[in-house]
Amino acid sequence: MVNKLFRRDEIIKKFSDGQRIMIGGFATKGVPDKLIDALVESGVKNLSIISNDTGDPGVGQGKIVGNQQAVKYLCSHIGRNPEAGAMGLSGKMEVELCPQGTLAERIRCGGSGLGGVLVKTGLGTIIEDSSQKLEIDGESYLLATPLRADIGLVKASKADTFGNLQFHGTSRNFNPLVAMAADLVIVEAEEIVSLGTIDPDFVMTPGIFVQMILANEGE
Repeated sequence: MVNKLFRRDEIIKKFSDGQRIMIGGFATKGVPDKLIDALVESGVKNLSIISNDTGDPGVGQGKIVGNQQAVKYLCSHIGRNPEAGAMGLSGKMEVELCPQGTLAERIRCGGSGLGGVLVKTGLGTIIEDSSQKLEIDGESYLLATPLRADIGLVKASKADTFGNLQFHGTSRNFNPLVAMAADLVIVEAEEIVSLGTIDPDFVMTPGIFVQMILANEGE
C-alpha cells in the first residue's frame, strides 16, 4: 500500500536554491503555514514564488519575504504586507502582479496541459507591450500563458495516506489548482486518515497529483 507520509526533515531536503514554488492560500485562509515554516528553515534563496498574495508581516508567506528568500513574487496583490511592497519598490524583489482571475486560469492551464487562456483584462494598457494580442471573431484578446512550478505547497482540511484531499469552505481557494500545476506536490493537512476513509464522492483532489504529505508528529 502506498504511504505518502514524510517527516518534516525529509520534506526540507526537497527545497533548493532557485526553485519556482507555488503556494496555495488566500490571505490567511488555506495557507500551508507548517510547510512555509519548513521552507523558511531550509534557508534556500533566489526563489520565484507564485501565489495569490505575499501574506502578512511575519505570518505565513510574510516569513519568506522577511527572510529575503524570494527574488520574485508573481501574485494578484501584495496583500497586507508593506514589507513586500517596500522590497518591490527598492528593487530587492521583483513583483509581477496578475489579476486574480487570470492568475487562477494560468495555473489551471499549467495543470491541464493547455497553452494558455485568452483574456480581455489588460487590453489598452502597458500589459499589451509584453503580451501576445489575438483577434478572435472580431474581438481582441491577450494570451495569458500557463504557469507551473517545481514544487507546490498545498493546505488541505483532510488527506488520506495516498493523498486524496478534501478542502473546507473558502480554504479551498487556490489549493486544488496548485496541486495540479507542480512537478512535486507537498501537502499539509489538518487531519490525516487511512486510505478508503474519505468517500470518493467528496474527494476534491485525487491522490495521483500528490507526492508527499507532511506527517503529524509521532507518525
